[in-house]
Amino acid sequence: MTKRDAIFPAGRQALYEINRYSAAIRSGDLLFVSGQVGSREDGSPEPDFAKQVQLAFDNLKAVLAAAGATFDDVVDVTTFHTDPAAQWPMISDIRSKEIGEAPYPNWTAVGVNWLAGFDFEIKVIARLPQAA
Repeated sequence: MTKRDAIFPAGRQALYEINRYSAAIRSGDLLFVSGQVGSREDGSPEPDFAKQVQLAFDNLKAVLAAAGATFDDVVDVTTFHTDPAAQWPMISDIRSKEIGEAPYPNWTAVGVNWLAGFDFEIKVIARLPQAA
């Protein structure tokens, strides 16, 4: 079996170490990014919801950048929400700013009742750009 090609951005190592997972795994030209939350450097949740969502997107961008990708390379998105009906307007505003122009990636939003102290999580699959 081939060893996993793990990708880690700078910072936030505490969260990965505590929970024993990789930020992303590269497999061929695909990048499978673990759920990113609005955590601070020490792994603790950002208490302000809007800031937590923005930080989750920022953390996602850092993981993508560590693999040489951007949100434009994302083909599939799954988000998890602890209170989708109440949270969606704020998430939608941030999402619209972050995802860019059409064509948009696939997107699945899932309501959940637990996210380990967080209220929003985003995971993606991206196709990595070809090296020049």
